[in-house]
Amino acid sequence: MPTTSTTPDVSNASITSILTQIKENEITIDDAEQQIRLLRFKEISRVARIDDQRAERTGVPEAILAEGKSPDDLVRIVQACLAGGGRVIITRVSDAQIDALKSGIDPRPLTMELNERARTLVCARSTAPPKKTGGRIGIITAGTADIPVAEEARVAAEEMGCVVDLIYDAGAAGIHRLFPDLGSLIEKGVDAIIVAAGRDGTLPTVVAGLVPVPVIGLPVSVGYGAGGKGEAALLSMLQSCSVLAVVNIDAGFVAGAFAARIANLAAAARKSA
Repeated sequence: MPTTSTTPDVSNASITSILTQIKENEITIDDAEQQIRLLRFKEISRVARIDDQRAERTGVPEAILAEGKSPDDLVRIVQACLAGGGRVIITRVSDAQIDALKSGIDPRPLTMELNERARTLVCARSTAPPKKTGGRIGIITAGTADIPVAEEARVAAEEMGCVVDLIYDAGAAGIHRLFPDLGSLIEKGVDAIIVAAGRDGTLPTVVAGLVPVPVIGLPVSVGYGAGGKGEAALLSMLQSCSVLAVVNIDAGFVAGAFAARIANLAAAARKSA
């Protein structure tokens, strides 16, 4: 059985329907192109379906969550992603999986950037970095323990072409640490700010009440006892009296990608103005 198969027959039937609609002048060529993009994917040994048009369709690249995948399956999935797009982000990757990727991908990627804190690995067929979009975001952590999740957000945003400015360990318990750097972020022209916090999760609410750009709360599974594992932080952010968007606990990639989408749309608007 081949490792990678084409799109299943159901999609081929759908394409026939789309072509029929073009023939009958029911839809335009542009409409048909968009519909066909929604149908495309690659099936990998019946264990995964790769959406290799996601970045083109939504602006967000498909990232591979390594947790729960065998090293061999992960190698096959990454191989297929590289064949389709040239770059791929792998999150929550283990040492054993990294070893398998380094020895199992053929030809070996020219770029393999490991972020040990974030447990992310970016593989690419070229040494060229992602093209800068003009978008800029800030990432703030309440404490040092929040940095690994914040780093996952940074990797996602940078892969989407954003410049990322960092402020680490600026928690509400010593809020005076925050103000000088927060002013600097605004002066640099960030389009959105991610605030990562565990324990009581207070800092995103404070930041959202001070800045003129969207703020994304990123709860982190730091803390213990009642409300531990990020639950208190999540609920605190959801109950914020400031205007605040909130992602799931430890969802660094989601926070980074969401902030980057905001920043990239803002950058595109500036260019067209």
